[in-house]
Amino acid sequence: MPVVARVDPRAVFTPERWSRLTSRSSLRGMWLVLHAWGTIVAAIALVTLWPNPLTWLVAVTVVGARQLGLAILMHEAAHGGLHSNKAINEWTGQWLCAVPVGADLASYRSYHLQHHKFTQQPEDPDLSLSAPFPITRESYTRKAIRDLTGQTFVKQRLPLFLSLFKRKIADEAVSHESFVSSGADKMARFLGLNALLFGLFWLAGAGIWFWGVWVFAMATWLPLVTRIRNIAEHACTSTGEDPFSHARTTRANPIERLLIAPYWVNYHAEHHLFMYLPCYRLPEAHRLLIEKGLIERMEVRPGYLDVMRLATSSQRA
Repeated sequence: MPVVARVDPRAVFTPERWSRLTSRSSLRGMWLVLHAWGTIVAAIALVTLWPNPLTWLVAVTVVGARQLGLAILMHEAAHGGLHSNKAINEWTGQWLCAVPVGADLASYRSYHLQHHKFTQQPEDPDLSLSAPFPITRESYTRKAIRDLTGQTFVKQRLPLFLSLFKRKIADEAVSHESFVSSGADKMARFLGLNALLFGLFWLAGAGIWFWGVWVFAMATWLPLVTRIRNIAEHACTSTGEDPFSHARTTRANPIERLLIAPYWVNYHAEHHLFMYLPCYRLPEAHRLLIEKGLIERMEVRPGYLDVMRLATSSQRA
């Protein structure tokens, strides 16, 4: 199968607008990483200072979403978008974004670029995530329950933990269901960095919340919002030749951006059309595509509830 068609930006944008869209700010990239960790710290501080069921629930959902945010910023680094200095981009994307949540920047980049090259085609490594949809509501409910009860987390992470005690017998890979990378060395880095995080939590007087919020969020809310993100990006989109129809943009409201779709990940159609745009330029690209009348060729939904209705519209046979 040939690679998917690419859109020539010169046919869509003026040179001045394209120059603005592609301009990258290393300062802004670093700010996004600081923002992700700052939000996590604020959520942990909230439940530490006022421990009750409501603040705990807020902390778990916010932290789980920012853990997804770290993976999204790793994705930004995979496209070279966090910092103009390659060494800083790679170090930040690896150690401050990828490793804390069990990912690996180099492995993810290799896997992810194949996804861009063959989007929604048989060679797309992510095709298995979108091909089964639409599914029934009952099927999705079962998946969501597995996510929120930690079953998905154990299924994904336990084999990786056990790999620490086994001789390497297979090539390392990136999970199609998540951004987590296999390999004993990657698992060792993940555990080592999280041990460091536990030490920092403990020194701050919040050791219990490392387990009660950071780990609990990673085991519950993170798998669910990762699943929702995967569904929203490509489920029930076209497998045809038009690159405008291979991915979906979802117009997320502020609550959805806080709890489900951080750092403009909802503008996924724009990202696939112009994959080297910094994530903070995607809303502007969306507005310009509306002005050009090209939005009609794209799959755009008004919110995540609407996407989930579409993705769970299959009727039981």
